[in-house]
Amino acid sequence: MLIVSPKDWELPESAATPERDYALQSRRAFLKTTGLGLAGVALGGHGLLDSRLLAATRGFPPVGNPDYRDPALKPTPYDLITSYNNFFEFGTDKSAPKLNAQKWKTEPWTVTISGLVRNPLKIEVNDLIARMGGFEQRVYRMRCVAAWSMVIPWDGFPLAKLVALADPQPGAKFVKMTTANVPKTISGQWENALEWPYVEGLRIDEAANELSFIATGIYGQPIPNQNGAPLRLVTPWKCGFKGVKSIVKFEFVANQPRNTWNVMSAREYGFYANVNPNVDHPRWSQGSERVIGAGGALGARQKTLLFNGYEKQVAALYAGMDLKKQY
Repeated sequence: MLIVSPKDWELPESAATPERDYALQSRRAFLKTTGLGLAGVALGGHGLLDSRLLAATRGFPPVGNPDYRDPALKPTPYDLITSYNNFFEFGTDKSAPKLNAQKWKTEPWTVTISGLVRNPLKIEVNDLIARMGGFEQRVYRMRCVAAWSMVIPWDGFPLAKLVALADPQPGAKFVKMTTANVPKTISGQWENALEWPYVEGLRIDEAANELSFIATGIYGQPIPNQNGAPLRLVTPWKCGFKGVKSIVKFEFVANQPRNTWNVMSAREYGFYANVNPNVDHPRWSQGSERVIGAGGALGARQKTLLFNGYEKQVAALYAGMDLKKQY
């Protein structure tokens, strides 16, 4: 008998709000990756996924596995995850992206992999997901530099798989990720809130870390526009601003990229963006965080953990660095 032991960073599906609480929202990427059409979806009384669709989706786990339980960590409700957003391309208020991004078209969507790689390519997003082997679900903590947090069940694929597909050359030291830049259809890019397009970057070893993830969905559903459709970066040990949304380009480069918030204010937003409760933001403490959806409208406060609780998995990446200076 095969016994599978979960890694200690994996939060259980049983801790997530059941998928049956949310209606199925079809996305061509999801269906195309499984090789099934609309006939493969059964919409019962609760909008459950057909078992054949789940089975065909490589690496997509069943919901609510009772073998994995962690009652101490409760995932944030779907409606809060999808209505409390930082996505300045669609407005600076937390509620603005959900309102302003609804009519934005994210299909068709082409992704470019370029730079110091042996396998440069342009690929349609659905084909990329298929090349990555489909989906898996991971429940991660998410901590914003503005001292609020969520727990989110992400669906997607490990970034390490994309790095392997690109096959970096020896001179590639960083992965630079760039979001869409379409002012005609992205209203916030008419404004000067940030420098457009939005750019983020990771060292190659950070990108290849087991936790680094490219999200394509939330709670088993296609990722909404306001959360970064169709592809967004998730690095749970880093502050949320590191999570570049609606990615169109992965560029492998020799030098550290000039990431957007670091360009905006280097004193406040470092390149690494690691969650470190011992390094305060110049304008507020980073020692605690407000948990969205917990303890009333303002959220209950809890102590912030080093690397957002993922120290065991990522601390070795920063051995010898001064984390108070290289933040």
